[in-house]
Amino acid sequence: MYVLERSQSINASRPKVFEFFSDPGNLARITPPGLRFRIHGEAPASLAAGSRIEYRIRWTVFTLRWVTRITRWQPPREFQDLQEKGPYKVWIHTHRFTEGPEDVTIHDHVEYVLPFGPLGRLAHRLRVRRQLEEIFDYRRRTIEQIFGSPAAAHLAGRRPA
Repeated sequence: MYVLERSQSINASRPKVFEFFSDPGNLARITPPGLRFRIHGEAPASLAAGSRIEYRIRWTVFTLRWVTRITRWQPPREFQDLQEKGPYKVWIHTHRFTEGPEDVTIHDHVEYVLPFGPLGRLAHRLRVRRQLEEIFDYRRRTIEQIFGSPAAAHLAGRRPA
């Protein structure tokens, strides 16, 4: 099993950040355009425990079907999605939000396993790990553009919304 962890602090309130992540429509906003992320079928207006989202992503020349379900829902502190169908053998993504005096820190913890045994491990070494890091780097930049960073807000004399 592989683990990817990321954290970033932003200039916003925890309820506002949780609300943003509760809207499935925002997934496309924080996903690199090259993946051509799109929700397939009807998505819930807002996520909740048991919510199921089916989407498609483009990986190299393949369009992949991915289905996730919200398995843990604890507003406004955290939620977890689990892949039911998709490119990974296992995908568990925990989103946690901690509030400081003037910011919120978003914590992402992803546990994943690739299919195909040794071939999957080779693919991870050659491309998958780097691609996941690029996706989360894009996400970090986009979230900072949407909410702003605590350092930038401090320089501008703003308080979190």
